[in-house]
Amino acid sequence: MMKDMDIPDIVIRRLPIYARSLSYLSSEGITTVSSSELGARIGVTAAQIRRDLSYFGEFGKQGKGYNVQFLLNQIRDILHLEQQWGVALVGTGHLGEAIAHYGGFMDKGFDIIALFDADNRKVGQELAGHPIFHTSKIQEKIAELGIQVAIVAVPASAAQEVVDVLVSAGVKAILNYAPVSLQVPPDVRTRSIDPVGLLQSMTYYLNPEKAQKNGRVLR
Repeated sequence: MMKDMDIPDIVIRRLPIYARSLSYLSSEGITTVSSSELGARIGVTAAQIRRDLSYFGEFGKQGKGYNVQFLLNQIRDILHLEQQWGVALVGTGHLGEAIAHYGGFMDKGFDIIALFDADNRKVGQELAGHPIFHTSKIQEKIAELGIQVAIVAVPASAAQEVVDVLVSAGVKAILNYAPVSLQVPPDVRTRSIDPVGLLQSMTYYLNPEKAQKNGRVLR
């Protein structure tokens, strides 16, 4: 396997997509899949799949395809999903509350175990079975619990300050829901989710004449 620095980040981003599709195949009772069949499900070429996987070793045989469960296990191992990762959630507003209650994290290797908010009215309350701590306790609790992963669900104006504290506390992976570009050291990985930006990138392809006729034109 190549060194991490030699593997393009876009390849790492595709691995969870492969794992999800393989998981679906396994649940359907399918035991073997070709790169063409897997690519058809994901929307990438067979050559792309073979090229991506080649960074990490040989997982299939020419003409025989991949063993679904074996490849799924190998990808989970590559992504270090054989263990449970404790996660800190900063921001417990409407979005943060929805994230805390979302049930899809636990069985995928992530457990939100520490919640933080700057609102003193929320501090001390429980959310999804965990107490909410003040953001001033981030460094203390991150160190105490050995957390390396965090989710940021705060307003854009507060995001960079929160991320600076998380990085200082030792967090190395941050999922950001704030609509702002974050500045972090090279050894810290961030992924941002911006629903509004994603919607705006799709309206280019739509017919404005079919939009809701409410008389509003934004300039």
